[in-house]
Amino acid sequence: MEFWYAENHSKNVKLNIRIKDVIYSCQTDFQKIDIFDSYDFGRILVLDGYIMLTEKDEFVYHEMITHVPMSVNPNIKNVLIIGAGDGGVVRELCKYKNIEKIDMAEIDKKVVEASIEYLPFTACSFKDERLNIHFKDGLSFVRSKENEYDLIIVDSTDPFGPGEGLFTKEFYGNCYKALTDDGILVNQHESPFYTNDANAMKRIHSRIVQSFDLAKVYQAHIPTYPSGHWLFGFSSKKYHPIKDLNENSFADSKINTKYYNTALHKGAFALPTYVEEMLKSVE
Repeated sequence: MEFWYAENHSKNVKLNIRIKDVIYSCQTDFQKIDIFDSYDFGRILVLDGYIMLTEKDEFVYHEMITHVPMSVNPNIKNVLIIGAGDGGVVRELCKYKNIEKIDMAEIDKKVVEASIEYLPFTACSFKDERLNIHFKDGLSFVRSKENEYDLIIVDSTDPFGPGEGLFTKEFYGNCYKALTDDGILVNQHESPFYTNDANAMKRIHSRIVQSFDLAKVYQAHIPTYPSGHWLFGFSSKKYHPIKDLNENSFADSKINTKYYNTALHKGAFALPTYVEEMLKSVE
């Protein structure tokens, strides 16, 4: 008997992946966690029925949400990650020797525990001495911070359930307050393709531009995310993501990547016309 995982990308579109085995399944106080082993994508982390990562393509997401801001400001010392319980963002940040402190606010301890046990390819840097994990809601955690972080990375689930509060005007305003004078905020920005995702993307952007004067959007190709076309937000008090790109610093760092490079960095901010028009409509 064949076992298939199916995820709705819209009311009329599904992604189906053939599964070898169910590795882990748990209902926490916050969400349903499932980890599958698949034939083509390796291990798959699913939260509340939505793919968060697969072993085959997770590097695209984690590299693009991390190395873009780090290549713009190589002098980042203090970082806050919100979400990211799978460990992929931590893994990429820990490649930078100049980072002194990484705070991570993750609401669900079970995600971290399951990732450590079953997703070692992402959850491989949780023992780094610079990392401090706070099992708290990201919205309440950042509310008490002021002028503390050079970089905030919001690696959240979709804008409902446990992640809903991380897409509000209040949250982005608190992130602005928590950043230093040259701080950068990077967030997952949803997809522009299907109608519901596009509407969520526009809501996110409309709220961010109310707090940040400089708010740009960039893109990556992630095969298992809805439509494969995924967006990220880059917002800053000082730095421009292309004008201030420090290509020499990234080259000198000798950091190994599978997707990110500085040529791609520049190209990722060149968006399709229909996406540009969506963003302009809410700015």
